[in-house]
Amino acid sequence: MLRLRSLTGLLGVLALLAGCTATPASPSPSPSAVESAATSPAAAATCPTAPAPTTDDLSAWAAPATTPTLTPYLVSNLISCGPARILFLFLDSQGQDVSAPDRTAKVAFYDLARDPGTPVATVGGMFIWTIQDVRGMYIADVTLPEAGTWGAEFTTEAPGSPAETVRLTFEVHDDSPWVAVGERAPASKSPTLADVGGDISRISTDKAPDPAFYQTSVADALAAHKPFVLIFATPKFCTTAQCGPTLDRFKPVAAANPDVTFINVEPYQLQSVDGQLEALLDANGQLQATPTANEWGLYFEPWMFAVDRDGVVRGSYEVAMSDQEVTDILHVITAEP
Repeated sequence: MLRLRSLTGLLGVLALLAGCTATPASPSPSPSAVESAATSPAAAATCPTAPAPTTDDLSAWAAPATTPTLTPYLVSNLISCGPARILFLFLDSQGQDVSAPDRTAKVAFYDLARDPGTPVATVGGMFIWTIQDVRGMYIADVTLPEAGTWGAEFTTEAPGSPAETVRLTFEVHDDSPWVAVGERAPASKSPTLADVGGDISRISTDKAPDPAFYQTSVADALAAHKPFVLIFATPKFCTTAQCGPTLDRFKPVAAANPDVTFINVEPYQLQSVDGQLEALLDANGQLQATPTANEWGLYFEPWMFAVDRDGVVRGSYEVAMSDQEVTDILHVITAEP
């Protein structure tokens, strides 16, 4: 089942960026190890797990000398070992997102059980708009070689503001539930216009849907050996206003790349009520994932997968993609053998 967050207060602000809201539900079984980085090869097995850090280990993980005014927040819902695409943002003391194109971000990652004094990797954070000129976040691409308790040290600076350094700890998992980069795509019978007599309002909650996104099912694209981009997004039930912009962002991309099939899938079970799509809730009043969402092992949405003509998943992206990521992955999935 899709597993989404229902957050209030400070975390409610964060949810504006991270995904849609619902009461958490149990995920479908994990298909195998997953990698979050866009185009890295699939892991053959899960990563090793470091022992839990001791009190002495963590004593070296002291707070920086200066008191920060900002709080970093990991938007990524679950981070697994191996190549990882980590999403984060910065909040001020009022809980307002201050991530911006002119605010720099650098992150040092520490395997706290192994060596809390020496970073395993230090990378820059790339800012992207999640909703253009409204709000955004950062992407950090990094390889985390094992599962366990990790630390992240963020250094950030903006015009008119001094540089700040702040730390947090987070868990790295040895596996993830969604389909991994490098795995074969499930042959999902995702809904198409042909299934509903051409009535797009029966399979899409987009206020201005692109019919091309509903012409081809995942199974049909795989059978035809067509490279495709699969977008799990539901404008109507994505209360954070992120899913609509996610779809809108891909409409001109699809028009400019006719050799790639773009497929939108509503991740929740829906029913038509008085000509309108409404959620088909379970006995506890919760949203229910569709078979397609379960087949792809999704916990969260919006989410994008990119699949090449051989049916291999070559890209996996949570929440949003940068322009460069879009350009790069389209080149990958359309490349001739």
